[in-house]
Amino acid sequence: MVQVLGIGGVFFRAKDPAALAQWYHTHLGINPVPTGPDDRPWITQEGITILSPFDADTDYFPKDRAFMLNFRVADLESALAELAGAGITATDRIQMDGVGQFARIHDPEGNPIELWQPAGP
Repeated sequence: MVQVLGIGGVFFRAKDPAALAQWYHTHLGINPVPTGPDDRPWITQEGITILSPFDADTDYFPKDRAFMLNFRVADLESALAELAGAGITATDRIQMDGVGQFARIHDPEGNPIELWQPAGP
């Protein structure tokens, strides 16, 4: 069996790819795709990654979206405070015992993004 080592990228359509890449860089610290030898790609911290297909009729994220991004954060409250300062509203606050805390934001094109602070050891 092939053993995947990790996610190599997330690719999706956008109305304005350059502006959306800049939004992710500005607000979430995700470097844009390198375009030259001196550009650094986004390097993630080692940690939990979940791949979870959902039922087609799930209401966990909007029905008009085929996917939802989920990003791990070290301190959800600090992240949400910083995002709020930039006018980005968080919704759907969830606490799951043994799993962690979650909050939902949306990028400028309406894609749902779940921020997740995993539960401690």
